[in-house]
Amino acid sequence: MLRSATLDSPLGPLLAVAADTGIVLLEFHEPGRLEPQLAGLARHFPASPEPGAHPHLVQLQSELDEYFRGRRRQFTVPLQAPGSVFQMRVWAALQGIPYGETRAYRELALELGDAQASRAVGTANGQNRLAILIPCHRVVNTGGTLGGYGGGLWRKQWLLDLEGGQGRML
Repeated sequence: MLRSATLDSPLGPLLAVAADTGIVLLEFHEPGRLEPQLAGLARHFPASPEPGAHPHLVQLQSELDEYFRGRRRQFTVPLQAPGSVFQMRVWAALQGIPYGETRAYRELALELGDAQASRAVGTANGQNRLAILIPCHRVVNTGGTLGGYGGGLWRKQWLLDLEGGQGRML
């Protein structure tokens, strides 16, 4: 069974969904963004999320509150992010980007062993269903300019500023 809750944040409300195995969705309430993310979730979980309490949601809210106050750099709430083998490799690489640092799409592609995979890395980045927790906001264009972000570039910049990355390559 999947449980969902709307969590408050300085960036607006976030929809969080938990399974017993971990958080499976954390997404901004952004028009046009939630429906595709929920559809992607449905491909991996047969049950629809139902509003309700779950220990992972309680832990998530607490950790997000600490993160937004600058008191947390890593999340310990369990995550479950099913996807293709390539997507899961990209998402693991995203989790390897330290707090306060950024990487270019091309750098991630090189790290994954294929310099030509920048676009594929960008696509997998955009399909990440765990905003903030799998830090896709830490990926920027070559040269440090901000690239796309499903929650909006203003949120990406806000998160980078919070982490001290200021949207530049470190």
